[in-house]
Amino acid sequence: MYAANHRYGVTYLRLISWYKLREVIVRADVVLEVLDIRDPISTHSKRLESMVKKMGKDLVLVLNKCDLVPLWVSKGWTQYFRSIGYKTVFVSATKRYGTRKLRRAINELISIRPAVLAVVGYPKVGKSSIINALKGKHSASTSPYPGTPGYTKVSQLYRIGQDLYMIDTPGIIPPEGEGIEAVIRGKPVESFSDPVPIAIELMKRIMEYVPKAFEIAYGIKEKDPVKILEQIALKRGWIYKKTKEPNIDEAARAVIRDYHAGKVPFYIPPPALHR
Repeated sequence: MYAANHRYGVTYLRLISWYKLREVIVRADVVLEVLDIRDPISTHSKRLESMVKKMGKDLVLVLNKCDLVPLWVSKGWTQYFRSIGYKTVFVSATKRYGTRKLRRAINELISIRPAVLAVVGYPKVGKSSIINALKGKHSASTSPYPGTPGYTKVSQLYRIGQDLYMIDTPGIIPPEGEGIEAVIRGKPVESFSDPVPIAIELMKRIMEYVPKAFEIAYGIKEKDPVKILEQIALKRGWIYKKTKEPNIDEAARAVIRDYHAGKVPFYIPPPALHR
């Protein structure tokens, strides 16, 4: 199923239908929704949440990639989501941090066993890494960029504890809306025919919250996104042979890839909670 994002002139493939996702949730007792802690609001699916509630399932928000943000950001977002009624845990699946807390949160919700978990989330929030961490070994394939071979394609059931099983969903939640996160997570980086305007919007958003992000990531002090792309291209030798101009298309794709991989520092601060 395809959906067009006319603002950027791109079309992306939805890797799992909502009908198929519903089938997965029906099988589960507890649903883990994995969010990117750098921007949990943009990676939080209201449609999924509504579906889970209507089916009477328990939901746990798993704020992943906490190794990429300061501790106060992790704690702040966790407190925020808990304050509005969500059971929430922050983890770093790749660093194996917070796995015990996550297991404890799951066990607190399960009253009858055997029980089944479903792990769902947007592209590249680290869903497969969460699965691997809960399983305790690397046997679910992972990949750092949308659309590459690490994508889960077949629904599988894994035993992760005493009378506790986990479904690996056959894909990921379709990105909702027209924000930049939905765009860059909705299709492979290589498939963007015009990646520059997409990268520019992403870069502006990053610098709004982390002004020195590209100085930290690339040693570039420029603030103009186009100039940053030009310097990245020159640094890496990406130059058009005929014109000798920097290939900013390739630089734009690199920025998007590096954002997915956590190489560009970025996070949105959590809301201040009134006590």
